[in-house]
Amino acid sequence: MSVNPMAYEAQFFGFTPQTCLLRIYLAFQDYLFEIMQVVESVILRKLEGCPGCELSASRVRGCTEKFLVFVKEHFEKLFNKMEEVLLQLVFKIPENVLLPEDKAHEQYSYSREEFQALQGEIQQLQQQYRAEVAAGEALRAELEEQKVVEAELKKTLQLFDGLESICRVHGTGSFQESFAFLAQNVKKLQDVLKDVEEKSKKIQVHDELM
Repeated sequence: MSVNPMAYEAQFFGFTPQTCLLRIYLAFQDYLFEIMQVVESVILRKLEGCPGCELSASRVRGCTEKFLVFVKEHFEKLFNKMEEVLLQLVFKIPENVLLPEDKAHEQYSYSREEFQALQGEIQQLQQQYRAEVAAGEALRAELEEQKVVEAELKKTLQLFDGLESICRVHGTGSFQESFAFLAQNVKKLQDVLKDVEEKSKKIQVHDELM
């Protein structure tokens, strides 16, 4: 059997030519064995009906095996020639022939340097794509954070709206006025608290002196 892989022929036929020839070879071997068994059984049956014949079954088997070896040797020689002819003239695709699915290689042919440059460009594009994907994920994460902040701001605005509504119900004017009034009162309370603390410290000092 030929050791040439014949990959292009396998692409066209869907199987390697060597596989096809091997199946033919094995099929012939099986057929030859079957024929020899039939011939041997016929000879033995004829001998049973021949009183004067002195051939034994073992001798018939020996003759059958010798004939089988003879046929196999000649078949090997013929098969080798047949294999050579089939691989060169039948299964061989000429070097100047392109399969339809490979026409693009003829139209867009590249040298080794151009192919390497193209591979480098592809790798660069892949890196850019991965960087853009990472940037997109970061933007989506930031957008989610902004959505959370926006939701909190909406809650705060709703709270302010509720406070303003309460102020209006109790006749304290707008929320801004109420907030300013509340800030003034808080400042007054802070001043009063500070004054009380100072007086308390003075009283404590006076008691200690007494």
